[in-house]
Amino acid sequence: MLYRPFGKTGINISALGFGAMRLPTRTDGDKQIFDEEASIAIIRQGIDAGVNYLDTAPYYCDAQSEGILGKALANGYREKVYLSTKLPGDAKGYDAARQRLETSLERMKTDHIDFYHLWGISLKRFETEIRPDGQLQMVLDAKSEGLIRHLSFSFHDEAQNMIKLIDTGLFASVLCQYNLLDRTNEEAIAYAAQKGMGVVVMGPVGGGRLGAPSPVVQALLPGKRVSSPELALRFVLANPHVSCALSGMGSSAMVEENVRVASNDADLSETEKALIDKSVDENAERAKLYCTGCNYCMPCPFEVNIPCIFDLMNDHRIYQLTDYARAQYKMIGVSPWMKGQKADACTQCGVSEEKCPQHIKIRDQLKESLQALS
Repeated sequence: MLYRPFGKTGINISALGFGAMRLPTRTDGDKQIFDEEASIAIIRQGIDAGVNYLDTAPYYCDAQSEGILGKALANGYREKVYLSTKLPGDAKGYDAARQRLETSLERMKTDHIDFYHLWGISLKRFETEIRPDGQLQMVLDAKSEGLIRHLSFSFHDEAQNMIKLIDTGLFASVLCQYNLLDRTNEEAIAYAAQKGMGVVVMGPVGGGRLGAPSPVVQALLPGKRVSSPELALRFVLANPHVSCALSGMGSSAMVEENVRVASNDADLSETEKALIDKSVDENAERAKLYCTGCNYCMPCPFEVNIPCIFDLMNDHRIYQLTDYARAQYKMIGVSPWMKGQKADACTQCGVSEEKCPQHIKIRDQLKESLQALS
């Protein structure tokens, strides 16, 4: 396993982090339940292979992840790792936030959390809720008590707002999205490293998109037999400003493969990096021909989730990730993370089309999307 300095913390962190958000499941009658025994086995497999950064959250795996992780860290395993969990936004105010922290400590059977994240914060929520409502004061007090070793934040806001949060000087590390298909945070990641922060990347395989074979992705390194997931992970780890790539692993095979990649000190060559950069940039420009994701078309009067649908169409058209795109399309209106309606809810009213600064023929594109993704 390769290790990297984690900002100014004095910690050397494994290049691969274990994300405990997709733990193994098994069938119990007609139900799918999380397999505690299998989960403990693969968590320990990762630690035994050198993974020393474990990340979880109160609501992962139907709120079972922290508890399973606590059991996995018994028998001396806790002392081998740095443990990360998160403070959710629904823990409003000082007392509720403190109760949430204490619950996490109890579930994980530990007396401290190494990296405690303000979970998925935006700059606006940090300024209007977290600072005045007591959450921030609670975590600072807990840090002074030794219950928290380092304060961190996970991030899904606009990239320029990450820089503003970094400039508060409150945080030791950041957890953010970055992968072959989404390089939005690249500049902010470099800025975080420059300021002495550790950088952990979530979604190195594009939230599962790059877990499936993609001839377009595999063609980024012609002449080499590299799987899409391996290339995606190598791309993230080739960024010198990234401390750790966090992977949600759900099987022993996934742990073994990711550890193999994260133990390979043969970096991508400068020629390979340049080739990947050129190809990725070209694909990104092609994607903009269909939609730049500006969201000016929203809200749709009939709640059609136009930006999400068009993003999935880019996965289908540009990256040939058709199976993934179709599976995700089915989740629109079902998953709490993919709200709204599918393309068949479009009434051809033209309202959103009038608002599009690119003058995209949205109604025609939605018809095409319906045919391609349904």
